[in-house]
Amino acid sequence: MSDPSHPARHPSTTTIPRRGLLLGSAAAALAPAGAALAQPRPPAAPRGQCVLGFSQEFTVAHPLMPANEVDQAVWWNLFSPLWGLDPAGRFYPILAKAVPSLENGGISADGLDWRIELREGVRWHDGQPFTAEDVKFSLALIMNPNFRARGKDGYDRIESVTVEGPQVLRWRLRQPYAPLMSILSQFFIVPAHRLAGAEDPNNTPFHAAPIGTGPFKWAERRTGSHVMLTANRDYFGEGPYLERLVFRYVPDVNVMYTQFRTGELDYIGLLGIPANHYAEARTLRDRVIHVIPRGSVENLTLNLGHPVLREKVVRQALYLSLDTRAITGALYYGLPKEAVTFLPPENWAYNDALPRHEYDPARAARMLDEAGWKPGRDGIRVKDGLRLEFTNSTTTGTELRTQAQQLLAQSWAKIGIAMKIHNLPAAVLWGKFWAESQFDSLMTNTTYTIASDPNVLHRFGSHAIPKRAGYGSNVSQFENARVDELLARGVVLNGIEERRAIYREVQAIIREELPMLPIFQGMQIEGTKAGLMGFENNLHVLANSWNAARWYWA
Repeated sequence: MSDPSHPARHPSTTTIPRRGLLLGSAAAALAPAGAALAQPRPPAAPRGQCVLGFSQEFTVAHPLMPANEVDQAVWWNLFSPLWGLDPAGRFYPILAKAVPSLENGGISADGLDWRIELREGVRWHDGQPFTAEDVKFSLALIMNPNFRARGKDGYDRIESVTVEGPQVLRWRLRQPYAPLMSILSQFFIVPAHRLAGAEDPNNTPFHAAPIGTGPFKWAERRTGSHVMLTANRDYFGEGPYLERLVFRYVPDVNVMYTQFRTGELDYIGLLGIPANHYAEARTLRDRVIHVIPRGSVENLTLNLGHPVLREKVVRQALYLSLDTRAITGALYYGLPKEAVTFLPPENWAYNDALPRHEYDPARAARMLDEAGWKPGRDGIRVKDGLRLEFTNSTTTGTELRTQAQQLLAQSWAKIGIAMKIHNLPAAVLWGKFWAESQFDSLMTNTTYTIASDPNVLHRFGSHAIPKRAGYGSNVSQFENARVDELLARGVVLNGIEERRAIYREVQAIIREELPMLPIFQGMQIEGTKAGLMGFENNLHVLANSWNAARWYWA
């Protein structure tokens, strides 16, 4: 963050409150004896390796394409953005010499003109120099209509890009766009000299052997097993201190926990340690357990294109008869906090005035009766020949989610709603099944925002339905004219209070319309081996390997 003292003038550089960043300072409380002593210095040269366990498989090497959290876990080590967000919500420069701001002249007073000076001496992993042309190419690639970009919001506001020298470029926006600073904190630059001129930008040799400017280089990928990276000894930043990173795919979270317990894994992330193993995990010798909130929400994502789920009263009845406390208490041992919106409480635009969730299956049944959904011979409700039934999907190998699905299916069956479980491997679920809204409903842990900004155009804007537009993340196919209007206004305003009012109203509408049913704030129980230094939770990224360049063994 360039200057957190002027949030009203530059809302995208607002410091995110650290309230709840580490629940109960669990990491410190559970650290082994002597951890408070001065840490040993990192090694003078990279040595050793770290094996990171993830329950989803790496899928996409190109950092500008749609991907999952594990992909981003790898990207942070292969590639570099212009700047990033630290755990306290401050922007810090990476490829840029400084984070542009009104105060340092990098952004004009009207917010339209941006001037970026880049670090000198940065090289791609193949030895070629990194220049402003690479940044310009990466911006153009995202806006290429033939390229399957992860998202175009913000980038589509850039009117022109001018290279003024090898390490200097400018761009001009059509109109101010407050979330752009946060969006660019996850804009990983790709090499123009490797990708320019590709006949099909979605399918190039780069996808199998990517190169970046990051602290680690691509070494190998074994499908169904792992991705290995090796130290980039010419890295321009701090580190790397490890010789190798191995991102191991372990689809069953219980097996993954066992491998962490027995020492095969040095770090266990993403879905982390299942809550039912938390008590035991705390007793493990030479392990540090981190209980951390995330910027995500465990929820049911509903496909409003489904003939049953498109009806608002059905969604309301589902939410009224969703026993969130049974899920958080019985299955997750009371560790996560219940959620009522898509933003985490740590976000500066969080609406704390929303009504708490009410569990009232009797009222839900009455609502369905009044709406014409009458029980059939088998007890499942029917209306106009349509049965009140749908499927719910999540990734295979997630035992607690499967138990939550079973609990929901039993609960909803009591009021005449049939929910069938249809789980899939992560690589399948996060492919066309998700992107083309082929599901009825999903149980996922979703991060709705990009980094620290509450803009959710890509999640709830009607223009961002990937099944129609080819980009965006509005897989619920949610459409609401008022939300579209609010989201369009929210990204061009500069005043943080005005923006806060807008996103509070958006949350209230989403809470009423329920394209997603919030269950609890994302919470992970992650583990590291004692002696692994440098690990730090960051609410503003999707995976905590974001700073693995600074990890080392004591």
